[in-house]
Amino acid sequence: MAEYSNKSLTIEKFYPANLVLKDSQIGDNEMHLSFHTDTTSCNCPKCGISNTKIHTTHHRKVQDLPILGKRVYLDIKLYEFDCQNPECAVVSFTETLDKFLNSYSSMTERLVDLMVTLAMETSCEGAARILKSMNVKTSGDTVIRTLIKRYEQQPKSQCGSVIGIDDFSFKKRFSYGTIIVDEESHKPVAILDGRDGDTLKEWLKNNKHVKTVTRDRASAYAKAVEEILPDCMQVADRFHLHQNLLEAINKVLNREIPATTAVESTNKECVSCNENKSTSKKNHSYCG
Repeated sequence: MAEYSNKSLTIEKFYPANLVLKDSQIGDNEMHLSFHTDTTSCNCPKCGISNTKIHTTHHRKVQDLPILGKRVYLDIKLYEFDCQNPECAVVSFTETLDKFLNSYSSMTERLVDLMVTLAMETSCEGAARILKSMNVKTSGDTVIRTLIKRYEQQPKSQCGSVIGIDDFSFKKRFSYGTIIVDEESHKPVAILDGRDGDTLKEWLKNNKHVKTVTRDRASAYAKAVEEILPDCMQVADRFHLHQNLLEAINKVLNREIPATTAVESTNKECVSCNENKSTSKKNHSYCG
């Protein structure tokens, strides 16, 4: 069994090193922790120059992961620095705690990570119910907005010269979208609203390096690609080629073979039964 020299546990160890705990209030269902930073310099988010001149202070109240089933609120005193670069468009900026607290959220990044993971594995409403059972204050709408913000923060996916286009349903028979997949990596690079080709045209205008498009037989996609990228090669995907083949075979069969085939009925007696009346009919199951 491993031995630990320090058996004491301090709550500050679970927070960034530049956060200093000032006060803590523990109730029956909630914990309120007050911190201040000991930051002496901060880099400007625009020009990247390190600045030491403090302009003012701000207080941020954010929600953190629960502790022993208690809802946790952090009251953090942050510094606002003046950008000392005269050529920078930013006058002042508030420090952010990298990978712990961003500049806009009312939750810590680790709580947002948990929320997003639960939403991706279950659903937005399901994630909200699980978080509420953990005594985290949230709602299904908050989970949706968080997912949208995380999606918008992701870098735009780059695609090669060969892409695949197909439609899908957000809600069957009600709302549809268009998905674009990079043929080399087999990963989605864009999800567009609608399937009428209008949003596809806007996307193609910003991706004119595309040389080959695989698609279904929808005329909207074909017209959009032909209008924006007239020199682009359009290829029907394998599934729809099989459909074309089956339709051609069915047309030939329907033309050559009647839809219904009648079989003539005869009442001729079995020759063997006429010649030998004593023979049982069960030996001639084929006779009428």
